[in-house]
Order: sequence, then structure tokens, then C-alpha cells
Amino acid sequence: MFRNLRYTTFLLVVIFSFGFISGDSDVYYEMSRGIDIFGRVYKEVNLNYVDTIDPQEFMREGIKGMLSSLDPYTTFIDENMQKDISIITDGKYGGIGATIGVRNDKVTVVDLIEGYSAQRQGIRIGDVIVRIDDVVMNREKYDELSSLMKGEPGTLVSVGVMREGTEKEITFNLVREEVEIKNLSYYGFVPEESNNAYLKLSGFSRPAGDEIRKALSELSGIKEINSIILDLRGNPGGLLDAAIDVSEKFVKNKQLVVSVVSRDTTRIKKYFSEEEPVSGDANLIVLIDEGSASASEIVAGAVQDHDRGVILGAPSFGKGLVQTLIPLSFNTSLKVTTARYFTPSGRCIQKVDYSNNDVIAGTSAIRSESFFTDNGREVFAKGGISPDSLVIKDSESELVISLLAEGVFFKFATKYFNSDENFDYKTINQNKLFNDFMEYLKNEERVNICESENLLNQLKKEAEEKELGAKFQKGVEELYTLLEEQKFRELEEYRDDVVIEINKELSARQEGRKGRIKLSLSHDPQFSAAYEILNKPDIYRELLTRQN
Repeated sequence: MFRNLRYTTFLLVVIFSFGFISGDSDVYYEMSRGIDIFGRVYKEVNLNYVDTIDPQEFMREGIKGMLSSLDPYTTFIDENMQKDISIITDGKYGGIGATIGVRNDKVTVVDLIEGYSAQRQGIRIGDVIVRIDDVVMNREKYDELSSLMKGEPGTLVSVGVMREGTEKEITFNLVREEVEIKNLSYYGFVPEESNNAYLKLSGFSRPAGDEIRKALSELSGIKEINSIILDLRGNPGGLLDAAIDVSEKFVKNKQLVVSVVSRDTTRIKKYFSEEEPVSGDANLIVLIDEGSASASEIVAGAVQDHDRGVILGAPSFGKGLVQTLIPLSFNTSLKVTTARYFTPSGRCIQKVDYSNNDVIAGTSAIRSESFFTDNGREVFAKGGISPDSLVIKDSESELVISLLAEGVFFKFATKYFNSDENFDYKTINQNKLFNDFMEYLKNEERVNICESENLLNQLKKEAEEKELGAKFQKGVEELYTLLEEQKFRELEEYRDDVVIEINKELSARQEGRKGRIKLSLSHDPQFSAAYEILNKPDIYRELLTRQN
């Protein structure tokens, strides 16, 4: 509570006291002049343009154009997006407990939160949403989905879906509830017989630190915790105070967690841990990847710079900027970048320099700024957090990666699950599963999933347009056949990777998010590497003391 108050006060000081300081004494005149010109242009175009203009939409486009010259994190939040603010800050919203996205150009349920109306009343992952109340839903109206689905708890929303294997729309009349999104999407001893606590942290809303504390307290009541794996992979971040709160559960009391520097670089706000870590002296490994950003990087940076644990995985995203939410009139807000943050060793891990034409720092620039951890290990600024132990997770098959990106495994699992009312993924014959998938690709799912196929499509189109003759077109078709045979040979070679991806989707259909996580860990090279290091104390200590 006290920290939140201090941080809010700090942000207000930044905005109102230092936000407009400039070396140019005429800055206020220039601002006033700019506002006058902008207002005149807005007014004259609205009144005199040959066609009728929507004043609100025109205003929004003007704001978008103005903000587009800055970083992508500085955005205008209109009244339709205000409902999402409570999700960002408190992790709560009024809704049905479903995550919805676009899959193959269709508005599709991609995840369900256990215990809420969507899951209780029978909506399934893979269902295509075609109607919300009286509004026909499609990809073009996807931006309206949040405002249509979310609302006051206790109100009703009618959702129409099309399901694989059915010909008629299925209607669900759902009651909106206060949905609490857990930051800690899974925790437990993994493997079950071990003393290793696994924590999968997916977000950084205000309760994140408290969720970590409660989870570790619960697990330590079951048996002694000897080691911890904190999984921040794919975690895009959230609130600064939540990142500090989570860091406090691991770093020592009074240690620096992060420093925040605004435009006035003489003003530096330092945040220190203010509590004893609940993790004790348990060995710690933090998993990161390219999807770990912002608050995730603050936690990883604090752990790494204080040598509290080993960072393992792939380099993180590289977002070292802090945003502040400023309320505006008419139920709108402005999310604006007001500062940069620095890890305890003094490094800013921001990858892209938005003030320099969005130039991404090159490798030489990244490695030119070096800093040192408490143990004297060399670490580098810019380009995100570099892991102490680099382990790549993705399949070595570009074809498997393409199938995953195209949502082919998702679509196949949806069809497979809906085809059997007594489905149980744990009893499936894996050879049959793979063969069924191959038949699915041959007969139903023809997508361009490699660059060679895209090039062939271009060649085929040009051959038809320029009428290059039947012989040439036959040659192209023969190349298609050869490419198809090569694709299936590659899938046979990476059969295990294919089956794992399918089983991840099937486990999510049957056991939800927790089922997907549990199954994923059993085939996760980064988790396996982390667990192996934790079982070899000499290697663990060497990673934390090794001089580069």
C-alpha cells in the first residue's frame, strides 16, 4: 500500500513538475502555438471538407498520427478501451472467462479460465464465435469484441458459436462475472516426487507478488523446498510495483531492485526490497525467452545482477521503458512513456532506440556497454537480458514451427476432440494420432507453410498469367508434388515434435491451462536443463561465480 502511494506520487511529480522542462525558454509558446494550429485544422476540416466527417474518428486519427512519431507504448485509450484498464492493473474484469483470438481468419476461443461461466456452461476451446447478442461477429469486427463481451458482473450476454462437427449455431446465454485473472497460472512440485517448486508467472498485475508468497507458503507446508524454477517465458510484463513486489520474494532485504530515470536525469528513483525473501536460500533458476518483457526483465535483471539465481533460456525482449497512465476527459486516458528503468548493476536493457529512427542496437553496440554483477560477472546493456545458460526450445524443423504458427495443430486438435464425446488424450495411441494428423494434412489442411511453396505459388501464378504453356505448368505441378513429398518426409523425421505439439493442444481441451502446462513441462528442454543444473550444485555455483 505504502509503495503504491509513493509510486503514484512520484509519477505525478514527473508529469506535472518535469514533463515539460526544456532547454528552450519558449517551449510553452511553441506548445500553445501547436495546439492553436491543430485545433484550427481540426475545426476547418470538419466544417468545410467536401464529405461528411465523423468528428470523433477524425480526432482519434489525429491523435494516432501525433503519437506515431513516438514509441509504440505511448497510446491513446478511448472510452471503449477503458474496460481493459482494470485487467492491466488489478487483474479483474466483468466477463465470461474466455480468451478469444483470431485463428485462420475466424474469431475463436483459444483458452478458458476454469470455474467461470464460459467453461461451466460448455463453451470449448476452438469454438468459433459468430454472434454476440445481436451483433454478427467476424474478423472485421474483432476490435469491438472486448466492449461487447465485457460488462457489469451479473448482466447477461448471448454468445453464438459454430463448433467443428456441427452444422447449426449453438447459443450460450452467459452471466458475466467478476473474472480474476491469476498471475500465477500454475505452481507445484515438478517433478511431483521432487523438492523442486515450479512457478509459472504469466502476468504482473497488483496481486502477483502476493500470489507468489502464498504459493511458496503452501508448497513449503507440504514438504521442504530445496530449489525453485520461476518461469517468466512469454510473460509480457505489467506494473512496475508488481515487478518490485515479485522481486522481493527472492532477493535479499534492502537490496536494490530497479532504478527509474525520467527526462530530468538528475532525478533518479531507486526501489529497494523492503522484506525478507520468502524463498529463503533455495537455489533459483529463472526461465526467460524472447516473450519475456518489461516487468519480467526487471525481475530477471535483479536476480541476475545480485547473483541470486541462474537465468536460463533465450535472450529476453528488451523493453526498458516505463509507462504512466494519465486520465483525460470524457472517460479517456493517455498511456505515455515517462522514464527508463535500470537494473541494479546500472544497465538499461532497452533494445530499440525510438529516438533514433527506430534503429535496433547492433551486436557490437550491445556488447560495448558492460556492467558487473555482485560476484563480478560481466553483463551487458541493451538487447534485453542475456541468459547465463543459453538453451533454445523451438523445434529444429522449420516446417513444425510453421505449422504451429499457422494454427494447424490447434485446428486439428479441435476437430479431433469434438469428434469423440468420450475423448481421453491419455489413452490415445500415439502412432495412430500421428497418422491421423498426416491424413488431415493430405485431405483437409493445405496451407503454405514454407518459403519454397510461396515461391512456387508465385511461379504458378506468373505461368498462368503469361500463358507459358502446358508443358511449363506441368513442370511446376511436378515441383509441387516433390515439395509435398519432402514436407511429409520432414514431418516423419520430426514425428516426436509433431506429436508433442498435438498433445499440448489436446491436453488443454481436456484439462485446461494447467493440463497444457503440465504436459508441456514433460517435453520442455529448457525446463529439463534447469532441473538438471539444480541437481548439480557445482555447476549451479559455477554459473553464478564464473568470470567471463
